[in-house]
Amino acid sequence: METRYANHPDEVKRFTTEELRKHFLVETLFEADQVHLTYTHVDRMIFGGVTPAKQELTIKLDKELGVNYFLERREMGIINIGGEGVVVLDGEEYDMVCYDGLYVGKGTEEVLFRSNDANNPAKFYINSTPAHHKYPTVKIDIKEIKPLEAGEPGTLNERKIHQYIHPNVCESCQLQMGLTMLSPGSVWNTMPCHTHERRMEVYLYFDMDPETRVFHFMGKPEETRHLVMENEQAAISPSWSIHTGTATNNYTFIWGMCGENITYDDMDHVKMEELK
Repeated sequence: METRYANHPDEVKRFTTEELRKHFLVETLFEADQVHLTYTHVDRMIFGGVTPAKQELTIKLDKELGVNYFLERREMGIINIGGEGVVVLDGEEYDMVCYDGLYVGKGTEEVLFRSNDANNPAKFYINSTPAHHKYPTVKIDIKEIKPLEAGEPGTLNERKIHQYIHPNVCESCQLQMGLTMLSPGSVWNTMPCHTHERRMEVYLYFDMDPETRVFHFMGKPEETRHLVMENEQAAISPSWSIHTGTATNNYTFIWGMCGENITYDDMDHVKMEELK
């Protein structure tokens, strides 16, 4: 597990491209038979990819977190973006096809990941946050989610927002998680943009062709910066930063949030004339 420390916005505005990528971009999340996690000190979110192929995988961070097992004091969200697989929670198995999600409550001791086909492995993307209460584990099927429809073709941001870990779907302590699909011909997400003074956010971009690139914008509204991102890469967005992006083709992204509340629309909108 890699650790990323928090940065003050006055420091970030002086970063070179290399420094910005070092602190906020995670380039490798999914690798066969590997667990790649990042621990950010921004609200202590842990996120990353678990890719079981030929072997079953688990997450062991007891020493790093000062606990007896990973979810002793944490909750976790899982969304599979790869082939069919299985998540085992304290002996109970959950089949996970592509886009299936799972909320895992605090206190779950055994968490195992495996794939049904080593040649087409599952890719389990996880978000985990500190938790103060145990809520029930909930399996989330994307087919059962009624998406929020936003944007329009004329502004190149027509998209469907699927809320997975959200009060409308299941209870959680502070974790929120969802998946947004952009329609063909649309490339802008979260525009007009906003900040979350009370919550941080992590974006994972995927379902992209090898030549497609996302230009993910961050920074203070009056002094923006950008990251050029490839398929299956993630960006850390502190609460003071905007988080929006455009790309050379349509794509899908997973957003995960944590912080002071679980009110999805608690955001500070940025007027277009304020962006620089």
